[in-house]
Amino acid sequence: MNFKKPSFWDLPKPNLISYLLIPFTVPIILKNFLSVFFKKKKMPNIKTICVGNIYLGGTGKTPLTIKLYEILKKLDNRVATVKKYYSDQKDEQLLLKKKTTLIISNSRKNAVQEGLNQKYKFLIFDDGLQETKIDYDMKFVCFKLKNWIGNGQLIPAGPLREKISSLKKFDAVFLNGNFKNFEKIKDIILSINPHIRIFKTFYKIKNIQKFDLKFKYFIFSGIGNPSDFKDIMLENKFDVAKEIIFPDHYQYNLKDLKKIQEIAKKNKLKIVTTEKDYMKIPEEFKKEIEFINIDLIIQNENKLIEFLNK
Repeated sequence: MNFKKPSFWDLPKPNLISYLLIPFTVPIILKNFLSVFFKKKKMPNIKTICVGNIYLGGTGKTPLTIKLYEILKKLDNRVATVKKYYSDQKDEQLLLKKKTTLIISNSRKNAVQEGLNQKYKFLIFDDGLQETKIDYDMKFVCFKLKNWIGNGQLIPAGPLREKISSLKKFDAVFLNGNFKNFEKIKDIILSINPHIRIFKTFYKIKNIQKFDLKFKYFIFSGIGNPSDFKDIMLENKFDVAKEIIFPDHYQYNLKDLKKIQEIAKKNKLKIVTTEKDYMKIPEEFKKEIEFINIDLIIQNENKLIEFLNK
């Protein structure tokens, strides 16, 4: 599904459009209510961790999934990541396959069985907090500090899959970004769930040395929160002269890429995109397009390792 987030979702309070859409949140409310009655099952002989969100898209769950995989791998564990197959999310599947040992399945329950067959100790699920069949051993939820819960409304009146009160059922929250509202949001989270662990994260560009910052850059992306991409470019002193934003999980066609090339050539700009977007670009265009390789940094990573060990 090609999806561009409505701008009113991230207003501090609901606006008129949001209020008009509140009646259409009833299916989400019913689904969340009925999910309490589903019998979720603990998976024996394997540990399951789910990294997901209640804010729709662009919260950094895939980078966190990769980071958790790296941490558990360093601790000498047999670990794999799991992604439920969706035809419109091949970009995330490709990225996880490149950086982790990945199990893709039409059913998360079937993925667990595959993990058991291959004798993995840990499975890390990229997305799936709303799964109705598996009772994960650990449930991690991701937010962007910049957006937090947006206007606080459920889809489609706002960006939330579940009400913020659902934080009661999660084990840890990961807040991504360098914004000053961390302590305020931390207090809100702890008022809902005093026992939840809170970790702050931010991104670092690993391949910064390959870019000449004297040039002007043309950036494009098709991700959940494209402003994050531009923010990290500006934070690292890139001169961003032009930007094009595509819907999340967008599949680029030849016309799109030729247009990007023409604009860059006309304005003498270097082209940069995200690694996830780069993986969807045909080889013939990759010579003129670079990508930033980001690393997720977790503050107090040792505390996270202690938490995982427990």
